[in-house]
Formats: sequence, structure tokens, C-alpha cells
Amino acid sequence: MGAANDDNEEYEFGDDTNSSKSNNDARPAAPSTGPQSSSSSSKSSSADSSVVFSPELLGMYYSRLFPYQILYSWLSYDPSTNNPNNSSSNSKSLTSSSSTFPRREFSMTIEPTPGNEVYIRYQSFLSQEELTSAIIKRRPTKIDIGAVFNYPPKDNKSLPAGKLQTVERELVFDIDLTDYDGVRNCGCSGAKICPKCWTFMGMAVEVMDEGLRRDFGFEHVAWFYSGRRGVHCWVCDDDARKMTNEARSAVATYFEVNLGSEKNKSFHLSTPLHPSLSRAYKILEPQFASCVLPEEGHGLLASRTSWIKLLQTLPDAANPVAAKLDEKWKSNKNNTTPQEKWTELKSALMTFIGKGGNAKVPKNVSTTDRIRIEHWPIETVFKHTYPRLDINVSKMQNHLLKSPFCVHPKTGRVCVPIEVATVENFDPFQVPTLAQLMKELDEYEAEHGKDESVKYDWQKTSLKEPFERFQKKFLVPMLNEERRAQREVRERKAAVVGDF
Repeated sequence: MGAANDDNEEYEFGDDTNSSKSNNDARPAAPSTGPQSSSSSSKSSSADSSVVFSPELLGMYYSRLFPYQILYSWLSYDPSTNNPNNSSSNSKSLTSSSSTFPRREFSMTIEPTPGNEVYIRYQSFLSQEELTSAIIKRRPTKIDIGAVFNYPPKDNKSLPAGKLQTVERELVFDIDLTDYDGVRNCGCSGAKICPKCWTFMGMAVEVMDEGLRRDFGFEHVAWFYSGRRGVHCWVCDDDARKMTNEARSAVATYFEVNLGSEKNKSFHLSTPLHPSLSRAYKILEPQFASCVLPEEGHGLLASRTSWIKLLQTLPDAANPVAAKLDEKWKSNKNNTTPQEKWTELKSALMTFIGKGGNAKVPKNVSTTDRIRIEHWPIETVFKHTYPRLDINVSKMQNHLLKSPFCVHPKTGRVCVPIEVATVENFDPFQVPTLAQLMKELDEYEAEHGKDESVKYDWQKTSLKEPFERFQKKFLVPMLNEERRAQREVRERKAAVVGDF
């Protein structure tokens, strides 16, 4: 594997890619005490708003704003860390979960000199302090999180070949707008995004989150902005973390729908429609009508050129419907909106196959054609809006995925948590950049001075709301459940030996 690519959100477990350094090079310096404290003497330099990313801005973010306590508490799965006001992470607890963090793999992409990227694998840390010290010292342009191993990954060179094995890892999903290029009619492609095409991400999150919770019973599902053009999902239930690769592949495949391709445009849903797809259609179809069809969206029914192109995708048996609607819509007297045209089109198709009004099915329309016509609206919605997963990211325990809370070097934006309940309102262009955060920090401290009531410097910035919401709605409930599970294990053990 070559050096890390900023646009590549994940990496597969494999050989060390750093030929000039050991996997365990640049070990953390002595633990740093409280780099995020609001009483820190570090002072942010004046930020040039035209600079979205620089080593200096990144160093300031890591030393003052990165939420080390949140990340450590989450990846430890240790209820004893469930105290946002406790900056100490040297817990002496001997619970099984407290040994999880030291066996977690981190990878870092660093730039010793501008343009010279070095990718370091198999990093692990005993404590929050070690992790904090290493990140501040190395100032990585990218941090990836991997699996929990049977041994600390940093010891891999001293272990016999094949001895280091993954034992658990969150079930993760990666959804990227580049996979929607074929249906992005907004002018964007590749890494470029706009508010029009970002709506596809919100739709994907809603469908995936609903399916993970309702169909698989997962409760601890966290969503994050990737920092540039996509979203990442972390499923953190104990059952999900313990999944075999075969089980992960089965879950990922469950959400996969063959939408056809440029070479093979044929795409037909099976009959009867799976309940999960029926539910997905109910979620997606209203947003398809409001965000994809009109001119202010992707213009699928906004002009004659566009609606002819859409009508041409109808099954051949429905050509009479297409011809009749085109004749009606092109009339100067017709001023129906794209959404009204869509409703009229669906109604006309159902009437044509005898499922609406008093019309009878034409004798030359076969049962197969009737099914294809009935499914056409669903297939059309799915071709444009159904989640498009990078499925290989989800299949294996040994994949790495970009760490939440880090900064994308191309945009300077933080990988913030996304709340599913309000995902349609999430605006990637409003996610703070490093320069903006430094400005907010300076302005807060200029107004409030040394505010002892604020524990972490990120609480002085616009990161306060998404970070605290993540703690309250995801982290605390998950660790409370972990605490209950550990108590039940202790009680069962006590019952066996009669120790009450």
C-alpha cells in the first residue's frame, strides 16, 4: 500500500507501508497534562480566513480543541470513563472493557516535510494521555481507527508471524457522493459538492439508520460527516463489534441494491418487494419529489428535455402513457409543477395496468410488463436516492476508517457528529473550519478572559453543540448499557460461587 491518500477514506489491514521507519517509531513523549484545559497558556494565532488548512492551524486544533476525552471514553467502552468533567484517564479498573483501548489500532498520516507523506500503521496507546501526547507531537494530517487486536498492535514486530489477530471492531459504513456522479445533475462530480447533491447523503443516512435499528435491533449507531463529501456510520453495539467477517458481509449485502451500471442499465426489483425496500421507498419518495424533480434540485421533471429523458426509461409497454403525458405537459396551458407531474405520472401508470380508476389492462400487456410498470416509480426513486455503500469497508474487521473529530486536510473542516433526527438540516458548508475555530476561540477569550467554569476549550467554540450532543445522546447511553451488562456478568459469577 502506498502513502495515504486524502481522498481515500479507508485502508485495508496489510503490511507496514512506511519503509523508512518502524511501525513503532516516534513513540509518544511523556504524557501531556491537560492540553485542552481552558486555562491553557496556548494562545491561538490570528487566523487567516482564506487559509483552510495549515500545519500551524492543525497543531493548534490538536493542542486545544480535539476532544481526546470523548474519543478515549468511546473507544474504551469503559463505564468508569463516563464523566465528561474527569480529564484523567488512568483508570485502575480491571474490567474487560478497560483493556480494550490499549489493543486498539490507530494509524497516522504525517508530513515530516511539506508534500512528503508518511503512513504509520499499528499504533496503540495505553491511555488517553499517551494518545494525546502522540497526536500533539506528530500532528497527523489524517488519523484512522482500526480494530481491537488480541495484543497491542504496537507489539506486532515482536510477535510471531500471524499471531496478531483482530478480535472486535465496530460495524462501519462509508457513503461517498462520488458514487452518485451518475445521478448528480447539479454540475458536481468527483470531490465537488453543493447543497443540491448533499441531500443524497441525508436520504442515505435516514434509510440506513432506520434499517440498522429496526431490522437488526442495533441501538448505538453514530453518524459523522467525513469532512469533505460523505458520511461515516459506526455501529457500536456489543453484538456488532463481535461480528465475524461473514456476518458483517451479510449485513452490508442486505443494504445493497443493484442499481445497474453504465454498461448494464437493466435494473428490476424482485416481486414481492422486500419489506425493507418498501420502507425505504416511503422514506425516499417524498424527498425524491422535493429535492430531485424540480429545477432547484436536479431538474428531473423541470423541462421537456428532462421529462422526455425520464419517460424514455419507462418499460416499452407503457409507451402510450409516455406519449399522452408528453403531449399534455408540453402544452402552453399546462403549468403543473414537477411534483404534480410525478404524481400524475404514477397515477397514469397505475390506471394503465388496471390498479387505478375503472381502466382495464390492455390485452397486449403481459403480467411481466404489468409488474415492471408497477415497480418503475420505485426503481426510479432508488436509482437516484438509494444509499450507495462502499461495501468493502463494512465487510472486514481489519479495515481502518477515518477517525471522527479529526480534520479533513482538503477542506479544513472537522468530522463532526450528525444527528439523524435533523439530518435534513445538516449543512456541510456550515461545519467550522480550523481558521473559523481559532477565530471563535480568540473572540471568546477576549470577551470572557480566563473562564474557569469551562472545562474544555472546544466548549468555547461552535464545536460545543455537536460534541455535547454526541456525549448526551450517544456516548452516555452506550456506556450506561455497558455498565449494566458488566453488573449482570458480576452477579451471574457471584451466583455461581454463592458470593452475594
